[in-house]
Amino acid sequence: MKYTEQFKRTVVHDYLSSHEGYRNVSRRHGMANRSLLERWVAAYEIHGDAGLRPKRSRYDAAFKLSVLQHMWENRLSVTETAAKFDIRRHSTVGDWERIYRENGVEALTPSPPMRKPKQMTIPTTKPAVPADEDKRSREELLAENEHLRMEVAYLKKLDALIQVRKKSAVPKKRK
Repeated sequence: MKYTEQFKRTVVHDYLSSHEGYRNVSRRHGMANRSLLERWVAAYEIHGDAGLRPKRSRYDAAFKLSVLQHMWENRLSVTETAAKFDIRRHSTVGDWERIYRENGVEALTPSPPMRKPKQMTIPTTKPAVPADEDKRSREELLAENEHLRMEVAYLKKLDALIQVRKKSAVPKKRK
């Protein structure tokens, strides 16, 4: 469930002003997950209102590595590290750590953003057809036949390319 910035601020202020725990405050506001409130409070305490605003960022490999090194040197949890560096999804830091341990620093380099493939257009040029179709010459009929064969071959090739892209776009299951 997505929560608004105002809702987050209200719940965080309620927690900070009361002497109740995360569980009681989150239940009172109808939240199923108390750890979410913990993350909001940590982000608010470090970054203020900005810590509760939506944020989408792409991080370079150097930043990711510095975050991991800070976490290891200061023996911080993934959640504490994410709050300190204003990374909204705390599991992101855990993902970076796993990727680093499995594949090294090169694997931390962000992948380029996905782009939608350009729409392919079908050529619309057709051979000129005389007004009286019954009186076309053999050469005209052969030319039209050749054009139609090329068009069918083009469409088959286009369909094959689309099928290959669809197969390669299917996400692979994790082991």
